[in-house]
Amino acid sequence: MTTRTLSSSGWLGTPMLLGYGFRPFFLLAGLSAPALVLVWLAVLATGGWPDTAVPALSWHGHEMLFGFVMAAVAGFLLTAVPSWTGSPALKGAGLGALVALWLAGRVVVAPWSGVPPAVAAVIDLAFLPALGVALALPLVRAGKIANTAFLVLLGLLTAANLLFHLEWLGRLADGARLGLALGIGVVLMMVTVIGGRILPAFTRNALKARGVTAEVTTRRCVERLTLLSTVAMIPVDLILPGSLLAGAVALVAAVAHARRLAGWQTRHTLGQPILWILHAGYAWVPLALALKAAHGLAGLVDATAWLHALTAGGFATLILAVMSRAALGHTGRPVVATRVTVASYALLLLAATLRTLAPELPGGAYTPALHAAGLAWVASFAAFLWVYAPILTRPRADGQPG
Repeated sequence: MTTRTLSSSGWLGTPMLLGYGFRPFFLLAGLSAPALVLVWLAVLATGGWPDTAVPALSWHGHEMLFGFVMAAVAGFLLTAVPSWTGSPALKGAGLGALVALWLAGRVVVAPWSGVPPAVAAVIDLAFLPALGVALALPLVRAGKIANTAFLVLLGLLTAANLLFHLEWLGRLADGARLGLALGIGVVLMMVTVIGGRILPAFTRNALKARGVTAEVTTRRCVERLTLLSTVAMIPVDLILPGSLLAGAVALVAAVAHARRLAGWQTRHTLGQPILWILHAGYAWVPLALALKAAHGLAGLVDATAWLHALTAGGFATLILAVMSRAALGHTGRPVVATRVTVASYALLLLAATLRTLAPELPGGAYTPALHAAGLAWVASFAAFLWVYAPILTRPRADGQPG
């Protein structure tokens, strides 16, 4: 029987932070989320922005998507793929190289970096293909053909990132809009696929453990309509943004996602914050798509309302929910949210609500609501880091590797 000892830095000399994919990337997601918003609040308050930098609004959208969201996506996939395939997790130097690529991308696209745009593009574009290669090897070896769809999605995200850079290089006038639309559409597909796997499973297991007889249901026709309508939004948003067709497709998708969620017994999760936050995050998806339909079909709400409901509401809440749950489970700790963690959930829901409602408020209330949303967002992720930075950087509680 082989015994393994824990060195001061990690298992068999591997630094603890590089022992598993979720550790560095969940930490980077938790750090980048408040940092990016603090920079954006400062820009809004002062108007300060280098004349030679890429447009401020374009940079903000790019970094929230390819900085914050992609860090969380990388952490999730680098942790999920070993579970799906039974292969060893990427760790040590290989994982460190991916972390370095992500960090390099953030540095070179920063407004004060001074890095030539072409060089910045090459460096920033390298991360997602490198992540794809790291994931492809175990997926292909294990014959997990269905899960290789995530490699296609990473390829589309690389294309979305390229569209941003083509505009910044002066090669494509509408590149940032196209890149943001494609990127958000692909992330929504990831949310749709992953949410459809983990929410029913986690809920079913939790209800069974509590002896609750309510059945968690997934209907094949609803699943197909949800997937097809969500996919259909991507080309429509690229070609006919804000059109009646875009609104109609969004309405179908909103109904499909809402019907899907209705079968997952949300009301029975309210006593378990670590579970209901997943449902709360997913609930933002049909709400956001309903707002999109309301704008596209009748012009009833501001064009940005659905976007922030989906990103600050749906994407960010699900990211926080998954990170807080996975970090506990994969470090041998009880999967129970602390009071500080629950506070981080509440603050993020408040931030998303304020950011979504801000454009609909009277003129004098818009700016205070925007700043309040930003501060609630920062406080939410500060609370997450308070609880989870030690968990992500220290050994597992059960003494096992990883």
